[in-house]
Amino acid sequence: MYGSYTGRGRGAGAGRVRAGVAAAGAVLLLAGCSSDGDGGGDGGTKPAPIGQRPKADAPYWVNPDGRAARQVAAYDSAGDTGNAALIRKIAEQPVAEWIGPDTPEAQTKGFTEAATKADRDALLVLYNIPHRDCGQFSKGGASDGNAYRAWVDQVAKGIGDRRATVILEPDAVLHLVDGCTPGEFHEERYDLLKGAIQRLKQQPATSVYLDAGNAGWQTPDALFEPLQRAGIAEADGFSVNVSNFYPTAASKDFGRRLSAKVGDKPFVIDTSRNGNGPYTQGDPSENWCNPPGRALGEQPTTKTGDPLVKAYLWIKRPGESDGDCKGGPKAGDWYPAYALDLARDGGG
Repeated sequence: MYGSYTGRGRGAGAGRVRAGVAAAGAVLLLAGCSSDGDGGGDGGTKPAPIGQRPKADAPYWVNPDGRAARQVAAYDSAGDTGNAALIRKIAEQPVAEWIGPDTPEAQTKGFTEAATKADRDALLVLYNIPHRDCGQFSKGGASDGNAYRAWVDQVAKGIGDRRATVILEPDAVLHLVDGCTPGEFHEERYDLLKGAIQRLKQQPATSVYLDAGNAGWQTPDALFEPLQRAGIAEADGFSVNVSNFYPTAASKDFGRRLSAKVGDKPFVIDTSRNGNGPYTQGDPSENWCNPPGRALGEQPTTKTGDPLVKAYLWIKRPGESDGDCKGGPKAGDWYPAYALDLARDGGG
């Protein structure tokens, strides 16, 4: 059983899309993906062997049966070794697993058990807050506050005592600040985020990073009080640049300034697609959606050279479409041509 979903945050017009597929069980079998003329979908082809990164560099689990791994296998099977090598840049990196609304306990148990078996940490994203994404591309989420609390409880039970790093609710705080989420839902959302942090932190080996937007979204002055109300003091830190394209240096600067206002909390940076920075041509309202000429950023690692920056992570899953724009398939579908472009333009 699997689920896929996407979300777009507006962040001062600099939209973000995130998409993920979650599956239950330690052996994770993903559904076949869409294809274009650049080499076919993954079509159920047995993936090429994909190993783990050195633990000292990146302690996070690499899914050996992810979409990129299956695309590698498809290219290899077709004798297309050049494209297989390009997509392997993605397949061999740990990427986040986005937990879907159904069977959350089974999903998180499966991912964390697989990670533990490989002596790695699971990297998870929770994205199910009620009134999610302000009715945009990823509208939905849990039906109400009680449903969300029950969902988080199941997520935590599935994690158990295994090691996991959780990115909590991309855009949820930002949409309170920018007025996108109606005012009558604000107090509940603050309560739900704070409660989610508290529940997840009951698990002995779980780290929680509350999402805090990106370097192009206003200033830390607009965010620190909302983050405090959402429980940042009890979290391990915050995340920046999720599914966005801002350069790592800009994200570090933004994160440092925000950290100084929230008790010097550390942070993680999504570097999945920021190798060439943001797209600045065309319609600014759609620069978030499959922008051309982007590139993979720094590989996931905990060796950042900055004590405040806990890790560079690939939270957005490179190669999954932002939406049916610029020739792409629907949001969350595997997009082979775009994956190739990211890998071709970035070192990965």
